[in-house]
Amino acid sequence: MTEQRTDPPDAHRAPATDMSLLGIYLNDHLAGATAGTARIRYLLRSCRGTALGDALAPVAAEIAEDRASLLHIMRRLDVPVRRYKVYAGRAAEQMGRLKSNGSLVRRSPLSTLWELEAMGLGVEGKTAGWQTLRDLAATDPRLDARQLDDLIERARRQRATLEELRRKQVDVAFRET
Repeated sequence: MTEQRTDPPDAHRAPATDMSLLGIYLNDHLAGATAGTARIRYLLRSCRGTALGDALAPVAAEIAEDRASLLHIMRRLDVPVRRYKVYAGRAAEQMGRLKSNGSLVRRSPLSTLWELEAMGLGVEGKTAGWQTLRDLAATDPRLDARQLDDLIERARRQRATLEELRRKQVDVAFRET
């Protein structure tokens, strides 16, 4: 008589998510989202009344919505917001404004180029964060895969828009007057 082996009921389940590490990860992304939201609002104010400002306005609104989506996801996962990381994100954004831009008295076209590049990098990081959560959605029912797919696609569109604007700004920044 051969003995039949039965696996315990949980043997084929995916491993549980390490919530303490996910909490650190999401709070780091929240710090970045806080800095990014502040940076694009600052850039938008600097470009108010221009074609660049008009093109950036919908992207800025979406970036603010994305930060709110991240907070909603964190609440759904019972991940507490670490306020010191939010404050660090705000401080980092404000420190970034001190960067030398070749002009002491007024805003330089180089500032806008640098800010567009920084925003593009931030959106790439955000896309990676959404993709990580999308991967976890396969085993965590608290994560909405469809919502994350939408957030990933929106981030890709934001990145394409920012890249187009950055390329146009290259001409503005380096054109001799």
